[in-house]
Amino acid sequence: MRKEVVVVVSTTLVVVAVGALVRRWKRKKEQQLRQTRNIIRKFAKDCATPVTKLWHVADDLVSTMEASLASSNETTSTFNTIVSSVTSLPNGEEEGVFYGVNLQGTYLLILRARLGGKNMPISGLHREEISIPNAVLAATPQEIIDFVATEIAKFVSAHPCNEAGTAAKKKKLGFTLSHPIDNAMPFTNDPVHKELVKDINHALKNHGMEMQVFALVDDAVGGLAGGRYYNRDNVAAITLGMSTKAAFAKPAQESDLAQSPNSNEQIISMEWGNFRSSHLPLTPFDTSLDAESSNPGKGTFEKLISGMYLGEIARRVLLEIAQETALFGSKVPPKLRTPYLLRSPDMAAMHQDTSEDRQVVAEKLNEVFGITRSTKMAREVVAEVCDIVSERGARLAGAGILSIIKKLGRIENRKSAVTVKGGLYEHYRIFRNYLHSSVWEMLGDDFSDNVVVEHSHGGSGTGVLFLAAAATRTHTQVGDS
Repeated sequence: MRKEVVVVVSTTLVVVAVGALVRRWKRKKEQQLRQTRNIIRKFAKDCATPVTKLWHVADDLVSTMEASLASSNETTSTFNTIVSSVTSLPNGEEEGVFYGVNLQGTYLLILRARLGGKNMPISGLHREEISIPNAVLAATPQEIIDFVATEIAKFVSAHPCNEAGTAAKKKKLGFTLSHPIDNAMPFTNDPVHKELVKDINHALKNHGMEMQVFALVDDAVGGLAGGRYYNRDNVAAITLGMSTKAAFAKPAQESDLAQSPNSNEQIISMEWGNFRSSHLPLTPFDTSLDAESSNPGKGTFEKLISGMYLGEIARRVLLEIAQETALFGSKVPPKLRTPYLLRSPDMAAMHQDTSEDRQVVAEKLNEVFGITRSTKMAREVVAEVCDIVSERGARLAGAGILSIIKKLGRIENRKSAVTVKGGLYEHYRIFRNYLHSSVWEMLGDDFSDNVVVEHSHGGSGTGVLFLAAAATRTHTQVGDS
């Protein structure tokens, strides 16, 4: 009998002890969950972009644009508005075969296609992406230019124009530069590129090429040309990829700067990634990212809206949550501490995961950070952080778009179209939807139909073909007059 009593008492003590441990574990988990919610709540509040704030940002950007345009020195600040050497945009009537080149970082994209008019899609598109060898990148500017000219000549020989006589001889070669070209080829830093154009044309001539480059411009100007070809109301183009740029067309009579007598528009390319404003919703995570970046104090707008940085902001938030609340277990996953390991395509995949258990999130956490086990709650937290970061970036980009339309005085009484290109916009559906909704919200019911944001035509890099078409038309008209 005594043994039975002892066993009962011992069992009771064990049950009490286990119950206490379970209650303690539950309290700890509840506390961690509260901490997680508090961190996310504060982050969301700091990232908030109500319409009033978006208009403050847009107004500040308009003021910054006007100050930059009024300056006679294009390099007085990091926010550069560059008067493009392109003096005409397409009118949608250009037809024929055209060639273009996009130089981006360590590779060269060469294109050939036939334009059949604004009611017809691009046809006969040939594109070749050529990696520039490290040995060439380490060589002199002239050797790099000769390599580019050689590859262009080879491409044109393999994909001939098949147009004879004067028409073929008057063809112009479109040429655009993309970020991060400055890092790979510092000699391209001159915003006007006049000497570089001469050097490229000299090299092309040495390789037997009759086509000549008329201007080197940012690829956002190419996007503007592509948009204008299909829509006469297109007045601006935005690049939203790993980096961000903008370009717009303004009536020439509004500018005090020198203009081509053959143009009634002035084409402006804008390094708006360097825009700063006290109204930008910056958080401690943005501050630490900027301080540890390769360009602290610069690229503030770009670090909020471009694909290079969205995943990194999300990673920093997740790291803090993991450190404070053991979101992924008692030990912080080592790879979660690695900067820039979370890329925007992976972020988009997790954010857009609609499966019941967030299976894509689980797969990406394993693939990117080596997190093999995660709770459903942790996966929901990851998706929520991605949502906050992407919504802020997209809505700020929308404010940027409307700042251009406001600068042009077209919000209330004119229809305007804006072309957007870049992988972030093209492949991140939720980001794209947030951008569109911000534009609609800012304009309100009265003016929401006045601005259309649309995807670029023809695919990546094709804007350069429309530039070539416009330049060829202009050159032919001048020659015939």
